[in-house]
Amino acid sequence: RRRSCDGCGRTSMKFLLVFDFDHTIVDENSDTWIVKCAPEKKLPNGLRNSYRPGHWTEYMGRVFVYLGDNGVKEDEMRRTMTTIPFTAGMVDLLGFIGENKELFDCIIVSDSNTVFIDWILKAADFHKVFDEVFTNPAAFSSTGYLTVQNFHAHHCEKCPKNLCKRKVLKEFLDKQLERGVSYTQIVYIGDGGNDLCPVMFLKKDDTAMPRQGYTLEKKISQLAQDLSPVECSVLAWSSAIDIMSYLKLLIKE
Repeated sequence: RRRSCDGCGRTSMKFLLVFDFDHTIVDENSDTWIVKCAPEKKLPNGLRNSYRPGHWTEYMGRVFVYLGDNGVKEDEMRRTMTTIPFTAGMVDLLGFIGENKELFDCIIVSDSNTVFIDWILKAADFHKVFDEVFTNPAAFSSTGYLTVQNFHAHHCEKCPKNLCKRKVLKEFLDKQLERGVSYTQIVYIGDGGNDLCPVMFLKKDDTAMPRQGYTLEKKISQLAQDLSPVECSVLAWSSAIDIMSYLKLLIKE
């Protein structure tokens, strides 16, 4: 699926970098970071306990209503979100990718939302590094409340109801192939349990880069122990400098 077709005469030697956002690009969960805007920087117990596994987006919808009801405005939310710290080495890594865009296509697939990711990337001037961002669509209503929708519907048993990252990745690759773009290698950079599904879709020439000590790495290790390892190479990272070193190696080859 990533070899150029002989007939079309267009081959690309590009690499595709797929990034998760929370705990990968930024060193926090952007959705819980917004709670700093709430009165006393916390949510009432009833609201906090209303989360049901697999239904995070609906839960965040209720959080945004609570913030709106308490008079939290867009400006304050933006100011708060842009103080979220990037993961160690990430600023250097994104700078490096930005300088080598002719070699790398770069997408984000995230369970956050369009508004938060857009604010954070633009404030740090990294929005041009990424070709596309796939995440839950969000917008401010006419009354100034932030609203969020599920990214898509899917039939994957393993993933949260609003987002199957494998489906997003597969559809992106199919669309690129139609445009004559195929990739030498996919590098998937993430940390969470919902990153396992797309990692299991990767092939032997691809590389999964799970964050050391986080859920994705543990799940990949568990699969190897169960004698059903993932097909792709696995390279853990603790600082984004580790990722940059690997990418430098790739473009040398």
